[in-house]
Amino acid sequence: MSGAIIGRPIRLGILSLAHHHAEGYLGIIGRLPGVDLVGLWDEDGARGADAAAAHGTRAFATEADLFSAGVDGVIVCSVNSEHRRLAELAAAAGVHVLCEKPLGGRVADARAIIAACAAADVRLMTAFPMRFSPLLRALHASVRSGAVGEIVCLEGVNTGEMPDVHRAWFVDPTLAGGGALMDHVVHLADLYRWILRVEVVEVYAVANRILQDGYAGVETGGFVSLRFANGVIATIDCSWSKPRSYPTWGGLALEVVGTEGVVTTDAFRQHLVVYGRPEDGISWPFWGSDPNAGMLAEFVAAIREGRPPAITGLDGLRALEIVEAAYRSVGSGTPVQIR
Repeated sequence: MSGAIIGRPIRLGILSLAHHHAEGYLGIIGRLPGVDLVGLWDEDGARGADAAAAHGTRAFATEADLFSAGVDGVIVCSVNSEHRRLAELAAAAGVHVLCEKPLGGRVADARAIIAACAAADVRLMTAFPMRFSPLLRALHASVRSGAVGEIVCLEGVNTGEMPDVHRAWFVDPTLAGGGALMDHVVHLADLYRWILRVEVVEVYAVANRILQDGYAGVETGGFVSLRFANGVIATIDCSWSKPRSYPTWGGLALEVVGTEGVVTTDAFRQHLVVYGRPEDGISWPFWGSDPNAGMLAEFVAAIREGRPPAITGLDGLRALEIVEAAYRSVGSGTPVQIR
């Protein structure tokens, strides 16, 4: 891989604002030490111009113009179906890539992204920020230390509201690649692999459209069961089950059961509960740490030090393999073997 970068700021850009996480990333980049925000490109010119003005940066007319401005790395925040095209463009330009999850719209796309970045000798990182949550890192350390004995099973919940309140494309099967399964399975799938250091070998999943009725194009509820190569079993509730009136978009909670104990955590409990005026309802102002900031700092460190990031393209591929297996299981009504 290409060498370290010493003595100058790391120059970052954003490719597309289609994913609402891009807005948060823009703010974080501006606060990272030793990092310059070069600018952004967005397929929606007006949206891009507004975001650039809000963050004191430049909106570029084309992806090539952003690359030509001298970026070291880009964050791909497009619709899922565009991840491959934009990541391959960046790799061809010799630019390191942090790609929003899922790594691709399909497993074949994820493999192509990995191959393109490897051929171009650029770093590839998948956006799994929950590995940088202090609460989940504490859980990881506790479990890996043997505090709960031999792991028997894991139970996770990553539920949320219907994400079309942020971007309409999340409920478009062509642009998103699916619904709740595509949106929420990957985070816990990655955390499970990180904790166990073992791969999934079997997936069984069910899904329906009962929740948030009216969106027949994608599934809105889902439940996934996993079996790992070492015999550990795990479950994931990935449903868009939070109502429109819920004070936050959702959350992620995890329980690890072992032969000597149990450890649990809720990664989004770092908030207050404010009961305001009747017209204001209930709000949950956040006060805790930001896993996205840790993720972006790791991407910058990997570029600066000339090393692979802590979360790689392979991690993104493995999580997407689980999602695709889940969809095959839903279609067949039977468990699906992965490897």
